[in-house]
Amino acid sequence: MNAILLGILALPLLAALALWAVPAAVGDRLAALYGSVISGLVLVGSVLLWPTGGWFAYSDLLDEVLGEGVRPLQAVTNVPWIPALGVRFHVGVDSISMPLIVLTALLVFLCCLYSLRITPRIGRTRSLIALLLVIEAGVIGTFSAMDLVLFFLCFELVLIPMWLVIDIWGDDHDPAGRKRAANTFVLMTVLGSALMLLGFLLVYRQAGTFDIVQLTNTPVLGGHGIPLAAAVLIAVGLAVKVPLWPLHIWLPDAHAKAPTVGSVLLAGVLLKLGTYGMIRILVPVLPDATVTIAPYLAGFSTVAIVAGSLACLAQTDVKRLIAYSSVGHMGFIGLGIATLSPAGLRGALFANIAHGIITGLLFFLAGAIKDRHDTSDLRAIGRALYARLPRIGALLTFACLASLGLPGLAGFWGEMLVLLGAYDPNDLLPRTTYLVLMVIAGLGTVLTAAYFLRLVRNLCQGDPAEHPASAFAVDLSRIELITWTPLIVLTVLLGVWPGLLLHQWSSL
Repeated sequence: MNAILLGILALPLLAALALWAVPAAVGDRLAALYGSVISGLVLVGSVLLWPTGGWFAYSDLLDEVLGEGVRPLQAVTNVPWIPALGVRFHVGVDSISMPLIVLTALLVFLCCLYSLRITPRIGRTRSLIALLLVIEAGVIGTFSAMDLVLFFLCFELVLIPMWLVIDIWGDDHDPAGRKRAANTFVLMTVLGSALMLLGFLLVYRQAGTFDIVQLTNTPVLGGHGIPLAAAVLIAVGLAVKVPLWPLHIWLPDAHAKAPTVGSVLLAGVLLKLGTYGMIRILVPVLPDATVTIAPYLAGFSTVAIVAGSLACLAQTDVKRLIAYSSVGHMGFIGLGIATLSPAGLRGALFANIAHGIITGLLFFLAGAIKDRHDTSDLRAIGRALYARLPRIGALLTFACLASLGLPGLAGFWGEMLVLLGAYDPNDLLPRTTYLVLMVIAGLGTVLTAAYFLRLVRNLCQGDPAEHPASAFAVDLSRIELITWTPLIVLTVLLGVWPGLLLHQWSSL
Protein backbone atom coordinates (compact mmCIF):
# COMPACT_ATOMS: atom_id res chain seq x y z
CA MET A 1 0.00 0.00 0.00
CA ASN A 2 2.96 2.37 0.38
CA ALA A 3 3.13 2.47 -3.44
CA ILE A 4 -0.42 3.89 -3.50
CA LEU A 5 0.49 6.61 -1.01
CA LEU A 6 3.62 7.54 -2.94
CA GLY A 7 1.55 7.50 -6.12
CA ILE A 8 -1.10 9.93 -4.88
CA LEU A 9 1.67 12.18 -3.57
CA ALA A 10 3.66 12.23 -6.82
CA LEU A 11 0.92 12.03 -9.45
CA PRO A 12 -0.66 15.48 -9.03
CA LEU A 13 2.75 17.17 -8.79
CA LEU A 14 4.10 15.46 -11.91
CA ALA A 15 0.82 16.07 -13.73
CA ALA A 16 1.01 19.79 -12.91
CA LEU A 17 4.55 20.01 -14.27
CA ALA A 18 3.47 18.17 -17.41
CA LEU A 19 0.54 20.54 -17.88
CA TRP A 20 2.81 23.55 -17.66
CA ALA A 21 5.19 21.94 -20.14
CA VAL A 22 2.62 21.47 -22.92
CA PRO A 23 1.94 24.25 -25.43
CA ALA A 24 -0.20 27.11 -24.24
CA ALA A 25 -2.64 26.35 -27.07
CA VAL A 26 -4.23 23.62 -24.94
CA GLY A 27 -7.86 24.66 -24.52
CA ASP A 28 -9.59 25.38 -21.24
CA ARG A 29 -11.91 22.38 -21.52
CA LEU A 30 -9.08 19.98 -22.33
CA ALA A 31 -7.04 21.27 -19.37
CA ALA A 32 -10.02 20.85 -17.04
CA LEU A 33 -10.64 17.35 -18.40
CA TYR A 34 -6.98 16.48 -17.81
CA GLY A 35 -7.19 17.80 -14.25
CA SER A 36 -10.40 15.84 -13.65
CA VAL A 37 -8.77 12.59 -14.79
CA ILE A 38 -5.65 13.11 -12.66
CA SER A 39 -7.54 14.20 -9.56
CA GLY A 40 -10.02 11.35 -10.14
CA LEU A 41 -7.15 8.86 -10.09
CA VAL A 42 -5.87 10.42 -6.86
CA LEU A 43 -9.37 10.10 -5.37
CA VAL A 44 -9.55 6.43 -6.36
CA GLY A 45 -6.11 5.84 -4.85
CA SER A 46 -7.05 7.55 -1.59
CA VAL A 47 -10.23 5.47 -1.29
CA LEU A 48 -8.25 2.28 -1.90
CA LEU A 49 -5.77 3.41 0.77
CA TRP A 50 -8.42 4.10 3.42
CA PRO A 51 -8.82 0.51 4.73
CA THR A 52 -5.10 0.45 5.60
CA GLY A 53 -5.43 3.51 7.81
CA GLY A 54 -5.57 1.57 11.06
CA TRP A 55 -6.69 3.06 14.36
CA PHE A 56 -4.32 5.45 16.00
CA ALA A 57 -3.95 6.53 19.60
CA TYR A 58 -1.19 8.61 21.13
CA SER A 59 1.18 7.13 23.67
CA ASP A 60 1.70 9.01 26.90
CA LEU A 61 -0.33 12.15 26.33
CA LEU A 62 -2.88 11.51 29.03
CA ASP A 63 -3.60 7.89 29.85
CA GLU A 64 -7.35 8.27 30.11
CA VAL A 65 -7.43 9.83 26.62
CA LEU A 66 -4.78 7.86 24.84
CA GLY A 67 -5.52 4.35 26.00
CA GLU A 68 -3.52 1.73 24.17
CA GLY A 69 -0.53 3.60 22.81
CA VAL A 70 0.66 4.13 19.28
CA ARG A 71 -0.38 1.53 16.76
CA PRO A 72 1.74 1.12 13.66
CA LEU A 73 1.23 3.51 10.79
CA GLN A 74 0.24 2.00 7.47
CA ALA A 75 1.61 2.52 3.95
CA VAL A 76 4.89 3.64 5.49
CA THR A 77 7.92 4.87 3.58
CA ASN A 78 10.84 5.86 5.79
CA VAL A 79 14.16 6.53 4.10
CA PRO A 80 17.05 8.95 4.78
CA TRP A 81 16.69 12.31 3.08
CA ILE A 82 19.08 14.81 4.71
CA PRO A 83 21.27 12.59 6.92
CA ALA A 84 23.40 15.45 8.21
CA LEU A 85 20.33 16.96 9.89
CA GLY A 86 18.61 13.70 10.72
CA VAL A 87 15.75 14.52 8.33
CA ARG A 88 14.00 11.55 6.74
CA PHE A 89 11.39 11.12 4.04
CA HIS A 90 8.93 9.49 6.40
CA VAL A 91 5.29 9.25 5.32
CA GLY A 92 2.40 7.09 6.45
CA VAL A 93 -1.32 7.16 7.13
CA ASP A 94 -3.68 6.31 9.94
CA SER A 95 -7.29 6.93 10.87
CA ILE A 96 -6.63 10.58 11.68
CA SER A 97 -5.08 11.47 8.35
CA MET A 98 -7.01 9.19 5.98
CA PRO A 99 -10.42 10.97 6.12
CA LEU A 100 -8.67 14.29 5.48
CA ILE A 101 -6.73 12.85 2.54
CA VAL A 102 -9.94 11.50 0.99
CA LEU A 103 -11.68 14.85 1.62
CA THR A 104 -8.81 16.67 -0.12
CA ALA A 105 -8.88 14.33 -3.11
CA LEU A 106 -12.66 14.65 -3.39
CA LEU A 107 -12.74 18.45 -3.28
CA VAL A 108 -9.91 18.87 -5.79
CA PHE A 109 -11.64 16.40 -8.13
CA LEU A 110 -14.93 18.30 -7.83
CA CYS A 111 -13.18 21.63 -8.46
CA CYS A 112 -11.56 20.28 -11.64
CA LEU A 113 -14.88 18.77 -12.73
CA TYR A 114 -16.62 22.09 -12.07
CA SER A 115 -14.05 23.82 -14.27
CA LEU A 116 -15.13 21.76 -17.27
CA ARG A 117 -18.00 24.19 -17.77
CA ILE A 118 -17.51 27.06 -15.34
CA THR A 119 -14.21 28.94 -15.33
CA PRO A 120 -13.13 32.41 -14.16
CA ARG A 121 -13.53 35.15 -16.75
CA ILE A 122 -9.82 35.68 -17.02
CA GLY A 123 -9.43 32.18 -18.50
CA ARG A 124 -5.95 30.60 -18.30
CA THR A 125 -7.57 27.41 -17.06
CA ARG A 126 -4.44 25.38 -17.84
CA SER A 127 -2.42 27.24 -15.20
CA LEU A 128 -5.31 27.23 -12.74
CA ILE A 129 -5.71 23.45 -12.95
CA ALA A 130 -1.95 22.98 -12.57
CA LEU A 131 -1.97 25.08 -9.40
CA LEU A 132 -4.91 23.10 -7.99
CA LEU A 133 -2.94 19.89 -8.52
CA VAL A 134 0.11 21.37 -6.75
CA ILE A 135 -2.14 22.35 -3.84
CA GLU A 136 -3.47 18.79 -3.74
CA ALA A 137 0.05 17.33 -3.60
CA GLY A 138 1.08 19.72 -0.83
CA VAL A 139 -1.99 19.07 1.31
CA ILE A 140 -1.80 15.28 0.99
CA GLY A 141 1.91 15.51 1.78
CA THR A 142 1.14 17.49 4.93
CA PHE A 143 -1.47 14.98 6.08
CA SER A 144 0.89 12.03 5.54
CA ALA A 145 4.22 13.55 6.69
CA MET A 146 5.78 11.89 9.74
CA ASP A 147 8.82 14.16 9.92
CA LEU A 148 8.60 17.74 11.19
CA VAL A 149 10.75 19.16 8.38
CA LEU A 150 8.79 17.28 5.73
CA PHE A 151 5.56 18.47 7.36
CA PHE A 152 6.81 22.06 7.22
CA LEU A 153 7.88 21.86 3.57
CA CYS A 154 4.57 20.36 2.44
CA PHE A 155 2.75 22.91 4.58
CA GLU A 156 4.61 25.69 2.75
CA LEU A 157 4.15 24.13 -0.70
CA VAL A 158 0.47 25.05 -0.55
CA LEU A 159 0.90 28.78 0.13
CA ILE A 160 2.28 30.18 -3.13
CA PRO A 161 -0.17 28.31 -5.41
CA MET A 162 -3.15 29.54 -3.36
CA TRP A 163 -1.72 33.07 -3.37
CA LEU A 164 -1.57 32.94 -7.16
CA VAL A 165 -5.09 31.51 -7.42
CA ILE A 166 -6.46 34.45 -5.42
CA ASP A 167 -4.26 37.08 -7.06
CA ILE A 168 -4.78 36.05 -10.71
CA TRP A 169 -8.24 34.46 -10.81
CA GLY A 170 -9.91 36.39 -8.00
CA ASP A 171 -12.65 39.02 -8.21
CA ASP A 172 -12.18 40.71 -11.59
CA HIS A 173 -14.31 43.69 -10.49
CA ASP A 174 -11.82 44.64 -7.78
CA PRO A 175 -8.20 43.99 -8.90
CA ALA A 176 -6.73 46.04 -6.06
CA GLY A 177 -8.86 44.22 -3.50
CA ARG A 178 -7.93 40.76 -4.72
CA LYS A 179 -4.21 41.64 -4.70
CA ARG A 180 -4.52 42.99 -1.18
CA ALA A 181 -6.38 39.85 -0.09
CA ALA A 182 -3.78 37.58 -1.70
CA ASN A 183 -0.86 39.48 -0.18
CA THR A 184 -2.43 39.50 3.29
CA PHE A 185 -3.06 35.77 3.02
CA VAL A 186 0.51 34.91 2.10
CA LEU A 187 2.14 37.33 4.57
CA MET A 188 0.07 36.15 7.53
CA THR A 189 0.54 32.47 6.75
CA VAL A 190 4.28 32.83 6.13
CA LEU A 191 4.61 34.60 9.48
CA GLY A 192 2.74 31.77 11.15
CA SER A 193 4.91 29.21 9.40
CA ALA A 194 8.07 30.96 10.61
CA LEU A 195 6.88 30.75 14.21
CA MET A 196 5.95 27.10 13.75
CA LEU A 197 9.42 26.33 12.36
CA LEU A 198 11.04 27.94 15.38
CA GLY A 199 8.92 25.71 17.58
CA PHE A 200 10.01 22.65 15.61
CA LEU A 201 13.66 23.62 16.09
CA LEU A 202 13.14 23.92 19.85
CA VAL A 203 11.58 20.44 19.83
CA TYR A 204 14.62 19.13 17.94
CA ARG A 205 16.92 20.78 20.47
CA GLN A 206 15.18 18.96 23.30
CA ALA A 207 14.57 15.58 21.66
CA GLY A 208 17.31 15.33 19.02
CA THR A 209 14.92 14.12 16.31
CA PHE A 210 12.36 15.45 13.85
CA ASP A 211 10.55 12.12 13.57
CA ILE A 212 6.93 12.53 14.67
CA VAL A 213 6.46 8.85 15.53
CA GLN A 214 9.53 8.83 17.78
CA LEU A 215 8.43 12.11 19.35
CA THR A 216 4.97 10.67 19.97
CA ASN A 217 6.40 7.59 21.68
CA THR A 218 8.89 9.63 23.73
CA PRO A 219 7.35 13.10 23.97
CA VAL A 220 9.07 16.26 25.16
CA LEU A 221 7.94 16.55 28.77
CA GLY A 222 7.68 19.61 30.96
CA GLY A 223 5.14 22.41 31.09
CA HIS A 224 7.59 25.31 31.39
CA GLY A 225 10.78 26.61 29.81
CA ILE A 226 11.72 25.38 26.36
CA PRO A 227 8.80 22.91 25.98
CA LEU A 228 6.34 25.68 26.79
CA ALA A 229 8.04 28.10 24.38
CA ALA A 230 7.95 25.46 21.65
CA ALA A 231 4.26 24.74 22.32
CA VAL A 232 3.33 28.43 22.17
CA LEU A 233 5.23 28.98 18.92
CA ILE A 234 3.73 25.90 17.27
CA ALA A 235 0.23 26.72 18.53
CA VAL A 236 0.36 30.32 17.27
CA GLY A 237 1.82 29.25 13.94
CA LEU A 238 -0.94 26.69 13.42
CA ALA A 239 -3.63 29.04 14.76
CA VAL A 240 -2.89 31.45 11.89
CA LYS A 241 -3.84 28.73 9.44
CA VAL A 242 -6.96 27.60 11.34
CA PRO A 243 -7.53 30.64 11.78
CA LEU A 244 -8.38 31.48 15.38
CA TRP A 245 -9.29 34.93 16.66
CA PRO A 246 -7.52 37.39 16.49
CA LEU A 247 -5.34 35.83 13.75
CA HIS A 248 -8.27 35.45 11.35
CA ILE A 249 -7.96 38.86 9.67
CA TRP A 250 -6.71 37.39 6.37
CA LEU A 251 -9.62 34.99 5.93
CA PRO A 252 -12.71 37.08 4.99
CA ASP A 253 -11.01 39.01 2.18
CA ALA A 254 -9.26 35.89 0.87
CA HIS A 255 -12.58 34.06 0.61
CA ALA A 256 -14.49 37.02 -0.77
CA LYS A 257 -11.97 37.73 -3.53
CA ALA A 258 -10.97 34.16 -4.45
CA PRO A 259 -12.59 32.37 -7.38
CA THR A 260 -15.15 29.71 -6.52
CA VAL A 261 -12.71 26.78 -6.68
CA GLY A 262 -10.20 28.76 -4.60
CA SER A 263 -12.78 29.44 -1.89
CA VAL A 264 -13.85 25.78 -1.84
CA LEU A 265 -10.30 24.52 -1.33
CA LEU A 266 -9.35 27.28 1.08
CA ALA A 267 -12.27 26.52 3.40
CA GLY A 268 -12.60 22.81 2.75
CA VAL A 269 -8.94 21.81 2.90
CA LEU A 270 -6.39 24.49 3.78
CA LEU A 271 -7.93 25.49 7.09
CA LYS A 272 -7.67 21.86 8.17
CA LEU A 273 -3.88 21.98 8.01
CA GLY A 274 -3.82 24.01 11.22
CA THR A 275 -6.18 21.85 13.26
CA TYR A 276 -4.57 18.66 11.95
CA GLY A 277 -1.15 19.97 13.03
CA MET A 278 -2.47 20.59 16.54
CA ILE A 279 -3.80 17.05 16.82
CA ARG A 280 -0.84 15.38 15.11
CA ILE A 281 2.05 17.38 16.60
CA LEU A 282 1.16 19.79 19.40
CA VAL A 283 -0.91 17.49 21.59
CA PRO A 284 1.19 14.29 21.55
CA VAL A 285 4.70 15.74 21.18
CA LEU A 286 4.42 18.42 23.89
CA PRO A 287 1.79 16.96 26.27
CA ASP A 288 2.65 18.84 29.46
CA ALA A 289 3.07 22.17 27.70
CA THR A 290 -0.20 21.57 25.85
CA VAL A 291 -1.98 21.15 29.19
CA THR A 292 -0.52 24.51 30.24
CA ILE A 293 -1.73 26.39 27.17
CA ALA A 294 -4.98 24.46 26.59
CA PRO A 295 -7.23 26.85 28.60
CA TYR A 296 -5.90 29.80 26.58
CA LEU A 297 -6.45 27.91 23.32
CA ALA A 298 -9.97 27.11 24.48
CA GLY A 299 -10.59 30.75 25.38
CA PHE A 300 -9.45 32.13 22.02
CA SER A 301 -11.44 29.41 20.25
CA THR A 302 -14.59 30.39 22.12
CA VAL A 303 -14.06 34.04 21.28
CA ALA A 304 -13.72 32.98 17.64
CA ILE A 305 -17.09 31.21 17.83
CA VAL A 306 -18.91 34.28 19.14
CA ALA A 307 -16.96 36.91 17.18
CA GLY A 308 -17.37 35.01 13.92
CA SER A 309 -21.11 34.65 14.50
CA LEU A 310 -21.58 38.33 15.37
CA ALA A 311 -19.60 39.34 12.29
CA CYS A 312 -21.89 37.16 10.15
CA LEU A 313 -24.92 39.07 11.40
CA ALA A 314 -23.41 42.28 10.04
CA GLN A 315 -22.46 40.99 6.57
CA THR A 316 -24.13 42.02 3.35
CA ASP A 317 -21.94 39.84 1.10
CA VAL A 318 -22.72 36.14 0.76
CA LYS A 319 -19.10 34.99 0.43
CA ARG A 320 -17.88 37.11 3.34
CA LEU A 321 -20.71 35.77 5.50
CA ILE A 322 -19.72 32.17 4.75
CA ALA A 323 -16.08 33.08 5.40
CA TYR A 324 -16.87 34.49 8.83
CA SER A 325 -18.99 31.42 9.55
CA SER A 326 -15.83 29.37 9.02
CA VAL A 327 -14.13 31.37 11.78
CA GLY A 328 -16.87 30.25 14.16
CA HIS A 329 -16.90 26.63 13.03
CA MET A 330 -13.11 26.34 13.24
CA GLY A 331 -13.40 27.84 16.73
CA PHE A 332 -15.49 24.82 17.71
CA ILE A 333 -12.74 22.54 16.42
CA GLY A 334 -10.12 24.46 18.39
CA LEU A 335 -12.24 24.19 21.53
CA GLY A 336 -12.61 20.44 21.01
CA ILE A 337 -8.86 19.99 20.74
CA ALA A 338 -8.29 22.16 23.83
CA THR A 339 -10.51 19.94 25.99
CA LEU A 340 -7.97 17.09 25.65
CA SER A 341 -10.87 14.72 26.26
CA PRO A 342 -12.02 11.74 24.20
CA ALA A 343 -15.32 13.38 23.27
CA GLY A 344 -13.69 16.70 22.44
CA LEU A 345 -10.99 15.18 20.23
CA ARG A 346 -13.49 12.99 18.39
CA GLY A 347 -15.76 15.98 17.93
CA ALA A 348 -12.90 18.07 16.54
CA LEU A 349 -11.92 15.33 14.09
CA PHE A 350 -15.53 14.85 12.96
CA ALA A 351 -16.18 18.59 12.67
CA ASN A 352 -13.05 18.93 10.54
CA ILE A 353 -14.54 16.64 7.91
CA ALA A 354 -18.11 17.95 8.21
CA HIS A 355 -16.98 21.56 7.83
CA GLY A 356 -14.97 20.72 4.73
CA ILE A 357 -17.98 19.06 3.09
CA ILE A 358 -20.65 21.59 4.07
CA THR A 359 -18.65 24.78 3.61
CA GLY A 360 -17.31 23.48 0.31
CA LEU A 361 -20.94 23.11 -0.82
CA LEU A 362 -21.80 26.58 0.51
CA PHE A 363 -19.00 28.21 -1.47
CA PHE A 364 -19.98 26.33 -4.62
CA LEU A 365 -23.51 27.71 -4.16
CA ALA A 366 -22.26 31.21 -3.40
CA GLY A 367 -20.16 31.06 -6.58
CA ALA A 368 -23.19 29.96 -8.60
CA ILE A 369 -25.25 32.86 -7.24
CA LYS A 370 -22.46 35.33 -7.97
CA ASP A 371 -22.03 34.00 -11.52
CA ARG A 372 -25.73 34.57 -12.23
CA HIS A 373 -25.96 38.03 -10.70
CA ASP A 374 -22.41 39.28 -11.29
CA THR A 375 -22.24 40.15 -7.60
CA SER A 376 -22.39 38.47 -4.20
CA ASP A 377 -23.89 41.55 -2.49
CA LEU A 378 -27.17 40.58 -0.83
CA ARG A 379 -28.62 44.04 -1.41
CA ALA A 380 -28.05 43.79 -5.15
CA ILE A 381 -29.22 40.19 -5.49
CA GLY A 382 -32.54 40.74 -3.77
CA ARG A 383 -34.88 38.27 -2.09
CA ALA A 384 -36.32 36.29 -4.97
CA LEU A 385 -34.07 33.24 -5.11
CA TYR A 386 -36.83 30.71 -4.34
CA ALA A 387 -38.97 32.08 -7.14
CA ARG A 388 -36.29 32.70 -9.75
CA LEU A 389 -33.79 29.90 -8.98
CA PRO A 390 -35.78 27.39 -6.92
CA ARG A 391 -33.29 24.51 -7.06
CA ILE A 392 -30.29 26.62 -6.12
CA GLY A 393 -32.37 28.34 -3.44
CA ALA A 394 -33.42 24.99 -1.99
CA LEU A 395 -29.84 23.70 -1.98
CA LEU A 396 -28.63 26.88 -0.30
CA THR A 397 -31.23 26.41 2.43
CA PHE A 398 -30.18 22.77 2.84
CA ALA A 399 -26.50 23.74 3.17
CA CYS A 400 -27.33 26.50 5.66
CA LEU A 401 -29.35 24.09 7.80
CA ALA A 402 -26.45 21.61 7.72
CA SER A 403 -23.95 24.29 8.68
CA LEU A 404 -26.01 25.59 11.60
CA GLY A 405 -25.99 22.06 13.06
CA LEU A 406 -29.46 20.69 12.34
CA PRO A 407 -29.74 17.15 13.81
CA GLY A 408 -29.69 14.54 11.09
CA LEU A 409 -27.11 16.41 9.01
CA ALA A 410 -23.32 16.27 9.24
CA GLY A 411 -22.83 19.59 11.03
CA PHE A 412 -24.57 18.42 14.21
CA TRP A 413 -22.34 15.67 15.56
CA GLY A 414 -19.00 17.42 15.72
CA GLU A 415 -20.26 20.47 17.58
CA MET A 416 -22.34 18.32 19.94
CA LEU A 417 -19.30 16.22 20.86
CA VAL A 418 -17.16 19.34 21.30
CA LEU A 419 -19.69 20.80 23.77
CA LEU A 420 -19.77 17.43 25.56
CA GLY A 421 -15.98 17.50 25.75
CA ALA A 422 -16.06 21.03 27.20
CA TYR A 423 -18.58 19.85 29.80
CA ASP A 424 -16.22 17.07 30.87
CA PRO A 425 -12.66 18.12 29.94
CA ASN A 426 -9.50 16.31 30.90
CA ASP A 427 -8.95 16.04 34.64
CA LEU A 428 -5.79 18.17 34.44
CA LEU A 429 -7.77 21.15 33.14
CA PRO A 430 -9.94 23.61 35.15
CA ARG A 431 -13.46 22.26 34.78
CA THR A 432 -15.23 25.45 35.89
CA THR A 433 -13.47 27.45 33.19
CA TYR A 434 -14.50 24.97 30.55
CA LEU A 435 -18.11 24.94 31.77
CA VAL A 436 -18.23 28.71 31.26
CA LEU A 437 -16.69 28.34 27.81
CA MET A 438 -19.20 25.60 26.97
CA VAL A 439 -22.10 27.94 27.81
CA ILE A 440 -20.62 30.73 25.70
CA ALA A 441 -19.98 28.32 22.81
CA GLY A 442 -23.58 27.15 23.16
CA LEU A 443 -24.63 30.76 22.67
CA GLY A 444 -22.56 30.68 19.50
CA THR A 445 -24.72 27.86 18.13
CA VAL A 446 -27.79 30.06 18.65
CA LEU A 447 -26.12 32.94 16.82
CA THR A 448 -25.15 30.55 14.02
CA ALA A 449 -28.79 29.62 13.54
CA ALA A 450 -29.72 33.31 13.60
CA TYR A 451 -27.36 34.44 10.86
CA PHE A 452 -28.00 31.49 8.55
CA LEU A 453 -31.77 31.85 8.87
CA ARG A 454 -31.35 35.57 8.27
CA LEU A 455 -29.37 34.75 5.12
CA VAL A 456 -32.11 32.44 3.85
CA ARG A 457 -34.79 35.05 4.58
CA ASN A 458 -32.89 37.92 2.96
CA LEU A 459 -31.78 35.98 -0.10
CA CYS A 460 -34.50 33.48 -0.83
CA GLN A 461 -37.83 34.83 0.38
CA GLY A 462 -39.23 37.76 -1.55
CA ASP A 463 -41.28 38.99 -4.46
CA PRO A 464 -39.73 38.08 -7.84
CA ALA A 465 -41.41 41.13 -9.36
CA GLU A 466 -38.91 43.29 -7.49
CA HIS A 467 -36.17 42.15 -9.89
CA PRO A 468 -36.35 41.78 -13.66
CA ALA A 469 -36.13 38.27 -15.04
CA SER A 470 -33.14 39.26 -17.16
CA ALA A 471 -31.11 39.55 -13.96
CA PHE A 472 -31.35 35.80 -13.52
CA ALA A 473 -29.86 32.99 -15.55
CA VAL A 474 -30.83 29.36 -15.90
CA ASP A 475 -31.37 27.45 -12.66
CA LEU A 476 -29.17 24.53 -11.59
CA SER A 477 -27.03 23.30 -14.50
CA ARG A 478 -26.04 19.70 -15.14
CA ILE A 479 -22.36 20.20 -14.27
CA GLU A 480 -23.33 21.91 -11.00
CA LEU A 481 -25.67 19.07 -10.08
CA ILE A 482 -22.98 16.46 -10.84
CA THR A 483 -20.36 18.41 -8.89
CA TRP A 484 -22.45 19.10 -5.82
CA THR A 485 -24.22 15.73 -5.48
CA PRO A 486 -21.34 13.97 -3.62
CA LEU A 487 -21.25 16.77 -1.03
CA ILE A 488 -25.04 16.64 -0.57
CA VAL A 489 -24.99 12.86 -0.17
CA LEU A 490 -22.11 12.96 2.33
CA THR A 491 -23.82 15.68 4.35
CA VAL A 492 -26.86 13.45 4.79
CA LEU A 493 -24.90 10.20 5.16
CA LEU A 494 -22.65 11.50 7.95
CA GLY A 495 -25.66 13.08 9.61
CA VAL A 496 -27.60 9.83 9.88
CA TRP A 497 -24.59 7.51 10.18
CA PRO A 498 -21.88 9.36 12.15
CA GLY A 499 -20.33 6.05 13.16
CA LEU A 500 -18.93 5.82 9.65
CA LEU A 501 -16.23 8.20 10.87
CA LEU A 502 -16.47 8.04 14.65
CA HIS A 503 -15.54 4.36 14.85
CA GLN A 504 -12.22 5.28 13.20
CA TRP A 505 -11.26 7.14 16.37
CA SER A 506 -12.68 4.69 18.91
CA SER A 507 -9.28 4.27 20.58
CA LEU A 508 -9.06 7.94 21.50
